[in-house]
Amino acid sequence: MKKDKKQKAAAKTSNGKAATVAVVNGENGATVPDNPTRQLDLIKTIGDDEEVEDYSEESETEIEYQPTKLKNQKLNDFDNGFQFVSSVKEYNHDTWDDLMKFVKKKHRGEVNDKIANVIRDRTKESADALKDDDDEEDGDGAGATNNEEMDLSDDELKHDYMRVRERKGKKPPPVNGEPTVEVKEDTEDGTKDYFEEMEENGNVNIQSFYQMDLSRPLMKAIGALGYIYPTPIQASTIPIALMGRDICGCAATGTGKTAAYMLPTVERLLYKPNLAQAVTRVLVLVPTRELGAQVYQVAKQLTQFTNVDVGIAIGGLDVKAQEAVLRKNPDIVIATPGRLIDHIKNTPSFSLDSIEILILDEADRMLDEYFAEQMKEIISSCSATRQTMLFSATMTEEVKDLAAVSLKKPVKIFVNNNQTVAFNLRQEFIRIREGREADREAILAALVCRTFHDHCMVFVQTKRTAHRLRILLGLLGLKTGELHGDLTQAQRLESLKQFKDEQVDILIATDVAARGLDISSVKTVINFVMPATMEHYIHRVGRTARAGKAGVSVSLAGEQERKIVKEIVKNAVSSLKNRIIPLDIIEKYRNKVAALESEIDRVLAEERAEKLLRQTEQQLTSAERKLKGVPAAEQTAPPREWFQTLHERREEKNRLAGEDAAEKKKAKKRKRRGEDDEDDFDPVRYHQEKMKQQKGAGGGGGGGGGGAAKKKSKTESDTNGDANKTPKQLARERALEELKKVTMVQAKLAKMRSRPGRVNATDEDNGGRATADQGGRKGKKRQKNFSRFERDLTDVGNKNVKKLRYDATKKQRMDKQDKRKQSGVKISAEKMRNKQGLNKRNKGKSFGQKGPKAKPGGGKGMMGRGGKRK
Repeated sequence: MKKDKKQKAAAKTSNGKAATVAVVNGENGATVPDNPTRQLDLIKTIGDDEEVEDYSEESETEIEYQPTKLKNQKLNDFDNGFQFVSSVKEYNHDTWDDLMKFVKKKHRGEVNDKIANVIRDRTKESADALKDDDDEEDGDGAGATNNEEMDLSDDELKHDYMRVRERKGKKPPPVNGEPTVEVKEDTEDGTKDYFEEMEENGNVNIQSFYQMDLSRPLMKAIGALGYIYPTPIQASTIPIALMGRDICGCAATGTGKTAAYMLPTVERLLYKPNLAQAVTRVLVLVPTRELGAQVYQVAKQLTQFTNVDVGIAIGGLDVKAQEAVLRKNPDIVIATPGRLIDHIKNTPSFSLDSIEILILDEADRMLDEYFAEQMKEIISSCSATRQTMLFSATMTEEVKDLAAVSLKKPVKIFVNNNQTVAFNLRQEFIRIREGREADREAILAALVCRTFHDHCMVFVQTKRTAHRLRILLGLLGLKTGELHGDLTQAQRLESLKQFKDEQVDILIATDVAARGLDISSVKTVINFVMPATMEHYIHRVGRTARAGKAGVSVSLAGEQERKIVKEIVKNAVSSLKNRIIPLDIIEKYRNKVAALESEIDRVLAEERAEKLLRQTEQQLTSAERKLKGVPAAEQTAPPREWFQTLHERREEKNRLAGEDAAEKKKAKKRKRRGEDDEDDFDPVRYHQEKMKQQKGAGGGGGGGGGGAAKKKSKTESDTNGDANKTPKQLARERALEELKKVTMVQAKLAKMRSRPGRVNATDEDNGGRATADQGGRKGKKRQKNFSRFERDLTDVGNKNVKKLRYDATKKQRMDKQDKRKQSGVKISAEKMRNKQGLNKRNKGKSFGQKGPKAKPGGGKGMMGRGGKRK
C-alpha cells in the first residue's frame, strides 16, 4: 500500500507544476537540472510552502461502525446440510432438544403475527402517512411483510461524528495472558489471614490441556468442543481445584469460567466413583434460569463420553419432570436457589447430605441480600466437609461477604481486576442533552436501522419498555425478539434460541440476560438507559467481546447518569469514543416513531384483549368445576412445603421491596383501615354514591353497573389525559420513568451499603480486633481451655447466676451439717432424710434442734411481764 502511494506521489511531482529540485554534484559543484526521483523512484523533499495532496484513506475500523446498507440475503427453502438422526441418543446430543423435555409449552398468541397484521393493514390503508419516512413502501401494497429489510436513503447514510476521549493520568494496561494467583496485601480487614497464600505465577507454564493430567473421556470432549488452549482462568483454576481446595475466582467476561470449574469437577467424579449407590455429589447454583440452562448444556457436552449424570432444577420448567430426574440422584445438579429448596422440601429421596463440591456461579449476585435467606438454608443442608468454589467477573473481596459460605482457607485467583471490561471492547457513548430525554427511542431506532443491523442486544431497565421497543422495532421492519420476566420460560428459551440461531437480529432484554449468557455471535450491546452500578455495566457489556473476539458497546447517557460515566472513564484501559448522530437524522426518526404511535397502541390493545379473554376463560372453567363438584388439580395435590412461614415471606418481601412499595401498599388500604381521619370509609355514603352512579348510567343496569361505570370513567379520563399530550411528552415521560427505576435501585443499594454492621466484642489481648471475625467455632474451642473458676467468674448469664447461688446455698448447708457431726450431736436417719428433702410427707420442712420449753406459768420464757427476772 505504501509503495503505491510512493509511486502516485512520484508521478504527481513529475507531471505537475512542481519545481525541479536542483542537485549539487559533489565533484565540480555544477547543478544538474534532471530530477533524480524519476530515475530512482524516491520521494522528493517537500517545501514549507508547498501544498501536498492527502492520499491517506479512512480507517477500515471506523468505517465498520458507520451507517451502511443491509445486504440482501438469499431466501433458501431448504438447508442442504440437513440430516436425519438415527437414534434417540443422537437426537439428545443437541443440548437444546435435551433441555426442551423439561419445558411446559402453552399456546399463546405471537406478537409477530400482530405486528405482521398491522403492517399489512398499514400498507393497504395508510401507506401515504409514512411514505416520506419509509422508502420501502413505494407502491407494492400487500408485498410488505415483517421480514422485509429496510432500504436506507442516501441522507441516512451520512456518517456519525466520532470524538475520542482520553483519560488523564492513565495507568499502564496490564499484560494480558499472564495468570496470577493474587493475595491481597492489606491486613486491616483480615483478608491476608482469611485467604491461603499460594506461589505467585505458579501455573504460568501450563499452555495445554495435556499438562493438566485430565482423563481421556474429558480430553475427547474438549476436542469435540473445539477447545485448543486453556484460558488464563482455566490454567490457574484447574490444578488447584483438582487438589480439593476452596477457590474464589475472578476473571473478565467471556474467558471460560464455566469450563474452569466444570472440568476439575467432572475429573474428580471420574477419579473417585461412588459405586455403592447413586447420590448427588456436586451442586452448581446460578442466579438466573437462562444461565442455569446454559451451564446445563456445557455440563452435558463435557460429560458426553462419560457415565456422569447431570440434572437440572431451575424455575419455570416442569416440576414433575425435574422430580423424576432428581429421584435418580444425578451426580451433578444445576439449580436456582428457589426451585432447589422446593425440591429439598417436597421431593422424596433427594437431599444435599452427600454434597462434596458446592459451586456458586456469579457468586457476588448469589451472596447479596436478595438470596440471603435461601443461601443460608441451602448451605446448612450441605455437608460440612465439602469443597466450595466461587466465580464471577465482579467477584467481591470482602471477607464479611464470603463468610456466609464457610470457606476453609480459600485460594484467591484474580486473573483480572473486578472492575475491568474485556480488553478488545470498543466503548462508545451518546450524550443525551438536558431536556432531550424524549429522543432516546429515536436514537435507538437510528442506531439499529442505520449502523448495527444484526447480532445486537439492547438492555433496558423495565419489562414494559422492553416489550414496547420490541413492537416499535418490529413495525420498523426489523427482526426483533425480547427476553424478560413477563414471558413464560418456554418463550424465554425460544427467544434465546432464535437469537443464537440468527433467526432474530436484535434481542431486547432486561438485566435477566445480563449475567453469564454466552452468545458468541453478539457484536453490539446497546444500553438504552445506563445501569445502576458499575458491576451491572460490566456484566451487560460482557455479552460481547467474548473469547478474544472484538465487540462494541454503545450507551445512551443523560445528565442524571454522568456519575457512572465518570466511573467508567476512570476504570477504562483504552480510550473511549463519543458518537454524535446528526440532528437531521434524529429528527427524521423522531417523526417515524411519532407516526407509529397509533399502531403500537393497536398491538398493545390486542394483547390486553387476549389477556382479558384468557382470564375470563380460566374463571369460567373454575366456576364449572365448582358447580360440578370436581376439585381442582391444585386442591387434590398436597400443599408444597417451604422453609419459611407465610408471615416470614411477607416480611422479607416488604424489606426487599423498600419503603416506597410499603408506603404505596399502605396508602391503598388506608381508607378501609381508618388510619386517615379525613378519608374514613363510610359504607352508607359509599352505597348512596353507588346508587347515584347506577341511576346516572341509565337505571337498572344491574348490581355491578356502578363499579363498571366508575372503572370506565377512570379509564376514559386516563385515555383523554394521554390523548391531550404530544408524542414528545409521552416519550419523555417514558424515559423519565426508566431513569426513576434506575435511581430507586441505586438508592436501595446505597442503603444496603450504609447499613450498620453487627457490633462485636473486642479482645484487648488481640490488639483490639473483633473476635467474631475468627468464627463461632474457634470461639467455642477457646472457651474450653478456660478453667471452671474462670468460666463461672466471666459468665454473667442469668442461668449461670442462679447456678452460683444454688451452689453457694448448698455449700453452706453441707458445712453446717459437718459441724454438727464433729460436735457429736446425733441426728436420726429420718431427720437426715427430711433435711435432704427425700421424705415425701415432710418435704421442705426444717427439723433442727428445738429451743428451750416455756414454763407452765404462761410467761414469756424466763422474763416476767415487767421485764424483770423472777
